[in-house]
Amino acid sequence: MKKQWWKEKVVYQIYPKSFKDSNGDGIGDLKGILEKLPYLKNLGIDMVWLSPVYQSPFIDQGYDISDYYKISEVFGTMEDFDTLLAEAKKLGIGIVMDLVINHCSSEHEWFQKALKDPYGEYAGYFYFEKGKDGNPPSNYRSYFGGSAWEKVPGTDLYYLHMFAKEQPDLNWENPKVKKELFDMINWWLDKGIAGFRIDAIINIKKDVNFPSYEPDGPDGMCACTAMVERVDGIGELLGELKRETFAKRDTFTVGEVFNLKEGALEEFVGENGYFSSMFDFAPHMLTEGQNGWYDTREVTFLEWKKTIIQSQMECQGKAFLSNIIENHDEPRGASRYLPEYAQNPDGIKMLGCVSVLLRGIPFIYQGQEIGMTNCQMDSIEDYDDIDTYHQYREAREAGLSDKEALEACYRFSRDNARTPMQWDAGENAGFTKGTPWLRVNENYRMVNVADQEKDPGSVLHFYRKLIALRKSEEWKNVFVYGEFLPLFEEDESLFAYARTDGEKKAVILANFGKEEMTVKFSENLGKVLLANMYRPQQINAREVVLEPCEVLVCQVCE
Repeated sequence: MKKQWWKEKVVYQIYPKSFKDSNGDGIGDLKGILEKLPYLKNLGIDMVWLSPVYQSPFIDQGYDISDYYKISEVFGTMEDFDTLLAEAKKLGIGIVMDLVINHCSSEHEWFQKALKDPYGEYAGYFYFEKGKDGNPPSNYRSYFGGSAWEKVPGTDLYYLHMFAKEQPDLNWENPKVKKELFDMINWWLDKGIAGFRIDAIINIKKDVNFPSYEPDGPDGMCACTAMVERVDGIGELLGELKRETFAKRDTFTVGEVFNLKEGALEEFVGENGYFSSMFDFAPHMLTEGQNGWYDTREVTFLEWKKTIIQSQMECQGKAFLSNIIENHDEPRGASRYLPEYAQNPDGIKMLGCVSVLLRGIPFIYQGQEIGMTNCQMDSIEDYDDIDTYHQYREAREAGLSDKEALEACYRFSRDNARTPMQWDAGENAGFTKGTPWLRVNENYRMVNVADQEKDPGSVLHFYRKLIALRKSEEWKNVFVYGEFLPLFEEDESLFAYARTDGEKKAVILANFGKEEMTVKFSENLGKVLLANMYRPQQINAREVVLEPCEVLVCQVCE
């Protein structure tokens, strides 16, 4: 595949509210991020994706933007942002902004003007539609539950919101809306940011007839995705978006893309796709329940492994995916993808190694590099997430006890990834001198950056070596551009694959089982490139014994 600058990068996602608080108000901020830039540089990070820092009422934690041109005062000022951008650039770190353009906040000036004149110009910035027989225009259920339509006060109109009612969907059929958004995107690019992570982008194309569909639940509604999955024409909008903004510079873009139609991969993220990359959500989708978190099934290791292999093979030679084990919308990977016996530092290193050396761009979420885990909350009041409230309510209405509903939240809540970053074993994990906006995970005294800095065998030090290996001059071509070759695909405990550029070859072996195993090859294993347990520097054999939770990266010799 074509060599491009962004393919060689390692990206770190920061959830600003929970990263580092500089002023003691209990909320992370831009100055806190600035303070930790050397830490990120030392980790080997090239780009930092910031979850939204724009002005917002925070109904959906910043994904409801009331002014795209302003920084929320809880995070600082535009001057603070400009300083962060400049200082990051000095360290060779690019800033990737979150781009939320399917919807805005109901407090945005456009929507406020629309409410004042529901038949005027700004109503056309949204979807204001007449109801049918006293009911909403269609039977769509929003992502957060309940109707995706909300009454416009004093009228027989409803407005569409695929997320919360405070997040009205923007009308991408309106040229004025597109121009407003394109101008805003170019304004940020002119500042010198490296690119965008693009939120919920598949939703921008609507069937403007808004037909109802067969209900998929007892509420008589159907998921709003039913319309998204059936409508055609998303490509025209995304092509225009790219032409008017990203293509004018060498911009890195990564899409949050669900509901991709079969055969559309290259159209979206091929060599000339709409975006540079998109996240591989296939492992995440495995754990989704039909009715919500409360009815998810256990996913076997073999299912998880095969899903990742399938994604890798489908993209080979076609596209460059972005690989994650967690993000701000998902529970912690260490709690989700590792069996209980492997939820220890060795298992966490193993999981990280398997993910970072896959073909694609590694995205590391804050705290992943020290092995942060899910956080057990005492009650639903301890959470601060609209989706968690919705899922808890669904579980209770389905007949689950409070304890059972909370257990579902413990396993899947987005707030598992949003608890404050664990910097040290001091008060509030070193995140803030005030009262943290969200509870700190109780395990911070055992899992924190300061302690791991002092321990050469820690998860943090392993991640530094892992990232350094991927970026090394000797192995970069293999691990960035090389082919992915699955090995031992049917083995129920071993995750193994090779990476090769045709000249050099490395193999990654990870024992996810409870017992030690002997792995035999037709080729010699030579130099040990990375290991999470003690190994001599050379193996020089065609077989290797792996301990439980052991991961090994070896050069393959003739």
